[in-house]
Order: sequence, then C-alpha cells, then structure tokens
Amino acid sequence: MNGVRYKIREVLDKSRIETFLRQARIGHLGMVDGHLPYVVPLNFVWTDGKLYFHGATGGRRNQVIGENPEVCFTVCEEYGTITNPVPAKTDTAYMSVMIFGKVQPIVDLDEATHMLQEMIDKYVPDYYNRPLPKQHVDKYRSAVFGGPVQVYRIDPHHITAKENPIEEGKMFEPGKTV
Repeated sequence: MNGVRYKIREVLDKSRIETFLRQARIGHLGMVDGHLPYVVPLNFVWTDGKLYFHGATGGRRNQVIGENPEVCFTVCEEYGTITNPVPAKTDTAYMSVMIFGKVQPIVDLDEATHMLQEMIDKYVPDYYNRPLPKQHVDKYRSAVFGGPVQVYRIDPHHITAKENPIEEGKMFEPGKTV
C-alpha cells in the first residue's frame, strides 16, 4: 500500500484523524465492480477504529460488496481557497482521510442497534427523547422501504490522511482582490 506522496501534508496524529472522522458528515465508498469503479456517497459513523454505515440490502452497492468486499472509504472537507498574488500558487485548505479495508454486514442485533443509535446521535443529536429500542431496529432491518435494511462495518487495514490548513489572512472572500 502506497503512503501519502506529498509528505508535508501528511497527517500522522491519530487523535486528529479520529476527531475529523467523528465530525465529518459525508464520505464516499469506493468499490470495484468487475473492472469499473463504483463510488457511493454515504452518511457514516466512526467509532472504536471502525467505520459504520447503513442502507437497503438490495441494489448495486450490495452486489458489488458481495463480489469484492475490499473497499476504500474517502472523507474530505474543503475549508476554502488560499489566495496568493501568483495565480499558480493559489491553493485549497482541506483535510482528507482514506480508509482501506474490508466491509461486512453486521448481523448482531446489539451491534446494529448501537451503531444506528450512534448515527442518530451524530445526525440528529437530542432530537429523540429516548434511546432506539432493539425491537425497532429489528423491525427496521426487515421492513423499511419495502425490503431489508442492513448495517455495515468497514474494518480498516490501512488509513492515510492529508491536510492543508487554513491560512489566516490568505483565505479568499468575495470581493477580495490583489
């Protein structure tokens, strides 16, 4: 597995990566469908060094995962454009993480319930006044959208991260000129 080529931007601080993954809201699941790439944007949660997402059990994504569970999950946040009087030196402030690993469906009801509760806590914090009951999850996994819904886990075997931080005073704002 290749590392980050642009070493000056490589992030090795595991707590920085963990914080970023817990806060980011959208990631992209990259798969190989035969000889073709297939990428799907997803909501996700990162906890205990693993990545979780959920979705319907039918469809192309699940067929591709069934044939090849090796995936790459990419999360990137763009923070703005870093200006420079020299146009070729204009840059982007960002952070990105790539997680390479194997995806598998979660069959254990306790683990699935815990992860769906984590998703609720992340995407709609304090909205519900009680925890998600296991009975609801069991029903949800078998009846939502007219077919089963599945929770998935990616067990990482390699993670890379890069960052180009915000440069105060250099960030582009509408109306700013050189």
